[in-house]
Amino acid sequence: MYETTIQLNAINDVKEFVNTVMLFDYDIDLVSGRYAIDAKSIMGIFSLDLSKPIKLQAHTEDADALVKAIDKYIVK
Repeated sequence: MYETTIQLNAINDVKEFVNTVMLFDYDIDLVSGRYAIDAKSIMGIFSLDLSKPIKLQAHTEDADALVKAIDKYIVK
């Protein structure tokens, strides 16, 4: 499993992020506090507190393509 932290600041960021992660076949979750939601669910993402960074968990051993695709959202 691959883990990183992301930040989604605007509504357009959320829409673009969801469209990007939908291209990947494996499960991708976002974890905020005790809530874990499907990263491919736009409604689920809007139920999270987007003012704070969110932990992303990708259930794959090869996340290189995902990392490149979502690089601008990754908190460095």
